[in-house]
Amino acid sequence: MEVNFLAKTGNILRMKIICEEESSLLEILQKHYPDSSKSTLRGWLAKERICLEGKIVRLANHSVKAGECIEVGQRVQFLRGDLRLLYEDAHLVVIVKPEGLLSVATDFKNTCAHAILKRRAEQKVYPVQRLDRGTSGVMVFAYTQSTREGLQEQFKAHTVEREYAGIVEGKLEQQTGTWKSYLVEDADYFMQSTQSSDEGKFSVTHYSLLKQTQTHALVRFRLETGRKNQIRVHCSEAGHPIAGDEKYGAKTNPAKRLCLHAYKLGFVHPVTQKKMQFEIPLPESFHKVMN
Repeated sequence: MEVNFLAKTGNILRMKIICEEESSLLEILQKHYPDSSKSTLRGWLAKERICLEGKIVRLANHSVKAGECIEVGQRVQFLRGDLRLLYEDAHLVVIVKPEGLLSVATDFKNTCAHAILKRRAEQKVYPVQRLDRGTSGVMVFAYTQSTREGLQEQFKAHTVEREYAGIVEGKLEQQTGTWKSYLVEDADYFMQSTQSSDEGKFSVTHYSLLKQTQTHALVRFRLETGRKNQIRVHCSEAGHPIAGDEKYGAKTNPAKRLCLHAYKLGFVHPVTQKKMQFEIPLPESFHKVMN
């Protein structure tokens, strides 16, 4: 059984196990963690610490084939509810925002920023980026103004690595491509493309097809720019709105949510200058839709 470490989430190590022969997931975990009881290992599964071929697995009797890769993550920490903590130091914090939760301060207290403030009341929390309320995924917040400025400089220079996965309606004609346009917001907070470079902000979205069904496609998006609703607008205007995105023309909602997930975020730590990369699995609901 081959074992090594993957540093997929900054300083958080994940154990990688390559299965040599077909067996149940629990049997493999028992073999590699002999000091842990079956109930402990089942608890790891329930807490979504185990991934098989990049997908979260919760069933102990799940069959694992020879050559498949199991990843065992560290104990998951939560700030509140299902708001997960991936990394934290004196300068910044990286979280996983669940869908349906606002990113930053508004008139409501039910936001990611407020949850962090409650935990670190002695410090200020500075937003660096935003995710739409319906979008889930990795986000970074700064604890100091200088850290925030350092991160924002990287966002402006387009050196931050940002990748999303989304389920769109219909069949994509091309497996890879790039959408470019100038995006402008109207009086009703609706974003749309314009031909005028004076009115809109230049926006670039790269995409590649991951999986296709008769009705939907799972697509990877890499942002070159990060405008408001950028992916949602570009998909809609290409004739493939994000599933569940009624605002931008979606007619289906197979996962009962906006099917957009920020699964990868990479940047250089403004203080330590270390490369930080955070990558999380896709929501289980996405796999259910595509299968």
